[in-house]
Amino acid sequence: MTTPLSPEATPPHGDLASGNVTRRILGIVVFNFIAYLSVGLPIAVVPGFVHGDLGYSAVLAGLAVSIQYLATLLSRPWAGSLCDMKGPKRSVLTGLLLCAGSGLLMLVAAQFAGNDWLALGWLLSSRLMLGAGESLVTTGTIAWGIGSVGARHTAKVISWNGVTTYGALAVGAPVGVLLAGHGGLTAIGIVTSVIAGASWLLARRQAAVPILKGERLPFRSVFRAMSPFGLCLGLGSVGFGAITAFITLYYAGHGWDHAALALTALGTCFVLTRLIMADSITRFGGYPVALVSFAVEAAGLAMLWLAQAPWQALAGAAVVGFGFSLVFPSLGIEAVKRVPATNRGSALGAYALFFDFSLGLTGPVAGLITKHAGYPAVYLFAALAAVLALVLSQVLAARYRDRLAPAT
Repeated sequence: MTTPLSPEATPPHGDLASGNVTRRILGIVVFNFIAYLSVGLPIAVVPGFVHGDLGYSAVLAGLAVSIQYLATLLSRPWAGSLCDMKGPKRSVLTGLLLCAGSGLLMLVAAQFAGNDWLALGWLLSSRLMLGAGESLVTTGTIAWGIGSVGARHTAKVISWNGVTTYGALAVGAPVGVLLAGHGGLTAIGIVTSVIAGASWLLARRQAAVPILKGERLPFRSVFRAMSPFGLCLGLGSVGFGAITAFITLYYAGHGWDHAALALTALGTCFVLTRLIMADSITRFGGYPVALVSFAVEAAGLAMLWLAQAPWQALAGAAVVGFGFSLVFPSLGIEAVKRVPATNRGSALGAYALFFDFSLGLTGPVAGLITKHAGYPAVYLFAALAAVLALVLSQVLAARYRDRLAPAT
């Protein structure tokens, strides 16, 4: 049995009305929105700064973007451990400070634009700091939200966290381009520092949740428990990564215009499904929703593979958005049942690692497939990955459905 360790932490109320649950969740995941707004603001500007302003190669420009995701990946265990040992509020506060610091380093990089290697060094430091901040905030807001409204609302917390993630990225990228047009990287650095710093002040005023006292498994044990669920998540994420990375080239290969509409359809359907159908996980259970999600995603990817007209590809991307939307929360709610509540933060961090791995590996693997079989074959590969995820999820459902979860 777990007990609160921190007397100052405010325990969640057991019986909250639906509206109160949503308001409480939104009051926490708003900090995830700020973290991903910090990610979104420079994402479309950094490559141009490195390649155009500093004169470095396209490879280094790509590295300047992707190094952030490496930092996110490597900091997941730290984020989970910090949530479990010091509380998710501490994780969020630390992450927001890192986001603010990344803005300051970006500002410094802009001032050294005349000294290429110094500017690049400061910028890469900024990207590393931002990646770690992103990891700490997003893991912390999920754990904080679950601790605030109770484990029964895990799916709703994860769903709203995802909505704020993709909403912030959608807003941040065009706003960042607009800011860069008026004030360059300096403007983005200032805005990032201000919004992340102000959010840190607001987060400090939020009530903490209990730091649970009890058995704490080592991270390797948590990772092992999360691995089957993470493997399904990773396989299901291949299609999402293939669309975001290759849809533009796929459209160009067919001689079609308006590839951005496919990305819009993917993102819109993803967010709408999270908003409208998040309660389906609570009603029907994580496994049934995951199985349906993978089936729908595989169908959408098959549509992309077989598409002979742009409207067919657009429809396929939309179907993938519908299908993939609930994969993370549906499997996530089942995954966290496999460890004690005292390891919830570490479990979330370990589970999310597989999403990071999948997106990181999808690009080069899909590139190899494209080289030998063309762009449509990428979506056949992704569809088969989704089918395999469906089969493995069915195996997990049969293995765990009737077992009692560890004490929470």
